[in-house]
Amino acid sequence: MTQSKVLISEVGPRDGLQNCGAVMPTEAKKRWIGALAAAGLREIEVGSFVSPKLLPQMQDTPEITRFAKTIPGLVVAVLVPNLKGAQAAVQAGADKITLPLSVSETHCLRNIRRTHDEVIEDARAIAALVKGTGPGRRPHFEGSLSTAFGCTLEGPVPESVILRCAERLMAAGCDEVGLSDTTGYGDPAAVRRLIRAVRGVVGAQNLTGIHLHNTRGLGLANVLAAYDEGITTFDSSLGGLGGCLTAPGASGNVVTEDLVFMFEAMGVATGVDLEALMATRSIVSAALPGEELYGFTPRAGLPLGFRPARAAGPAV
Repeated sequence: MTQSKVLISEVGPRDGLQNCGAVMPTEAKKRWIGALAAAGLREIEVGSFVSPKLLPQMQDTPEITRFAKTIPGLVVAVLVPNLKGAQAAVQAGADKITLPLSVSETHCLRNIRRTHDEVIEDARAIAALVKGTGPGRRPHFEGSLSTAFGCTLEGPVPESVILRCAERLMAAGCDEVGLSDTTGYGDPAAVRRLIRAVRGVVGAQNLTGIHLHNTRGLGLANVLAAYDEGITTFDSSLGGLGGCLTAPGASGNVVTEDLVFMFEAMGVATGVDLEALMATRSIVSAALPGEELYGFTPRAGLPLGFRPARAAGPAV
């Protein structure tokens, strides 16, 4: 199954920046998010509602969320580790809330200090919170199956555990689940296999997005495998910023610029202006001068005669 258009969800302002040593100034974040939206990104994960003591890079997430909500047509996504974070996210007006449940319970405890049972309890409470939100303000609630392709702390996670976690998240009230290759252990065959397995227990309509890393250079290959399985939403980070603080060696998200180029070259519309997207790198470089940005497309430039894809019908 293939689609003529896909949704690119930019996670750099959250997953990217939380892994940087320096803190990007709030005004620079606003310029970057505004420029990303102007380039055609329709969904941006702008931050996470966590303790500033743990992640000072995310201390301005409430302000950033409120700012992003002023951008017409932008889906403002955030990550929350628990009910308290979800309450703050709803108050700030987030359009999409993601609660991570690491299928590796060791990583779950390391990452958000929760057992599987405790995350499910939080999921139930968040679902109730979301359901009680006023008309027009109800955020979409996603449960993320983190470390789904393996864990640097536990190694491979049994498929039966992954499927049970997916079922429990949906039963707790999530609108959908997403797959996350937190550690960059995935390969195209594993991506295909796990998408089919999870959809077998939650339904195809309840698994539409995937979060992939490029730790071992398989990011785009894994994206293509997921696309061929009918996945329509792909997380990525400008310049490949990011990784996972609590999974040793899990460096590098898929580079947004390379991801957009691949799809557009294939004739699959992303709605993103590549040149405008690449121009936003200068905002990041100026705000974080010591941070390395990756990507083949920004370095090589667009091919002579390159034409972006066009897709008929409404956006994904």
